[in-house]
Amino acid sequence: MKTLYKFILKSYIGPFVMTFFIAMFVFFMMFIFKYIDDFVGKGLGAGILSELFFYFSLTTIPMALPLAILLSSLMTFGNLGEHFELTAMKSSGISLQKAMTPLIFTTLCISTAAFYFSNNILPYTNLKAGALLYDVRQSKPALLFKDGIFNNSLDGFSIRIGKKDKDSKTLRDILIYDHRAMQGNNIVLAAKSGTMEETPDKMFLVLTLKDGVSYKEVADNPKDIQTRPLVRDKFEERIIHFDLSEFKMSRTNEDLFKNNHQMLNLSQLIGAVDSLHLKREKRMENFNKQLKMSYYAHSTAFLKNYDSVSKSYTDTTDFSKLSKTQQLSIIDNAANTARSAKAYSESIVNENESEDFSILKYEIEWHRKFTLSIACIVLFFIGAPLGSIIRKGGLGMPVVISVVFFIIFHILSITGEKLAKEGEIPVYQGMWLATVLLFPIGVFLTYKATSDSSLFDASAYIEPLRNLFIRRKEKQ
Repeated sequence: MKTLYKFILKSYIGPFVMTFFIAMFVFFMMFIFKYIDDFVGKGLGAGILSELFFYFSLTTIPMALPLAILLSSLMTFGNLGEHFELTAMKSSGISLQKAMTPLIFTTLCISTAAFYFSNNILPYTNLKAGALLYDVRQSKPALLFKDGIFNNSLDGFSIRIGKKDKDSKTLRDILIYDHRAMQGNNIVLAAKSGTMEETPDKMFLVLTLKDGVSYKEVADNPKDIQTRPLVRDKFEERIIHFDLSEFKMSRTNEDLFKNNHQMLNLSQLIGAVDSLHLKREKRMENFNKQLKMSYYAHSTAFLKNYDSVSKSYTDTTDFSKLSKTQQLSIIDNAANTARSAKAYSESIVNENESEDFSILKYEIEWHRKFTLSIACIVLFFIGAPLGSIIRKGGLGMPVVISVVFFIIFHILSITGEKLAKEGEIPVYQGMWLATVLLFPIGVFLTYKATSDSSLFDASAYIEPLRNLFIRRKEKQ
């Protein structure tokens, strides 16, 4: 039996590793296509790109792992069935459940590892990837000069280079508009040639202009605005330093992202939800107190002030006996109090709705830690019996069937999560929708595979119908 288990494990590990990395690569390419515009033209170094790609490749594991288990289990038992090895096991008294035993334990171990990864490693990975992606998206494009096109990347300058020599340093026909004074393009420099180099620390760009002339419109006093005097200065050589620090990608403090729901483990998610509930309770207590103070207490204070001024009706609260001015004053006071109370109530409602959405996201992420592990088990019990039924190995039929089931699983997961985020259904129902609906399919397929049912044999469904019609004709 041990030899058989080793044989089944060896047959499973190869397809699992292959399909796992293929699935990771596919999902990683989806990430590249999604953010390709944020990478191009930024001048990012190999180190930054390698770090970013490494972290985002790890974030694809929750999607790649269930698909790899489904496809590899289907391929393994499909190969065993195609080469009649399952038939030999059953003829030797080894049931399908016993043949699946080593892979069941393997899947349980993978599910446990998936839970550990989802709870401990994935939040850290999301933090690193999210912070780095934010920095990449916020960084400026690299400073590139194209022949005959104005470049406005340097703050305060608009530069056009007529032609750049092959050495990428020697420039021809240079035109620079200097508008740092915020007075329009009042300073213009033109040079026949020049050189462009970066300092060794890459912090400054040194532009050396040769055989040129500068033009400046003087506007030092009001008269200059009318006459617009022009100062022209010829030069043989002029050196300009441009600060390149703004083109260097700065790293944001990761503490700014650590409270995001995707970057917390189970205990942190529970603590975040509890703190939001406590914050809401305190807000509602303050709301009740503030509403009483702003309305009832304010109205009482107004009446007391009124009594101290008019002694003729100290003990009455009859509104009709008040003067026109006093009535209007009370009405304005009441209207202002009502408007203030309404605005305050609306702000409280908006804050509560915002916190409700945050609580939903934290609860969804809490359930996600478990759904990944359980999904691996459920998809295994779909793939393994289905492979023994169709008895087709390789990357043909198993890939098609696996993709179909995975698409169904993915659509159900997205739909349930969306409904949970919108508050249409409870969070636990939305997050476990796909698993609950696919679990009976796994049980059904396991039962059919155990009983050697010809699930995909058309004659198995046509023959009973044919017999039914024959019996009806015989009765007639």
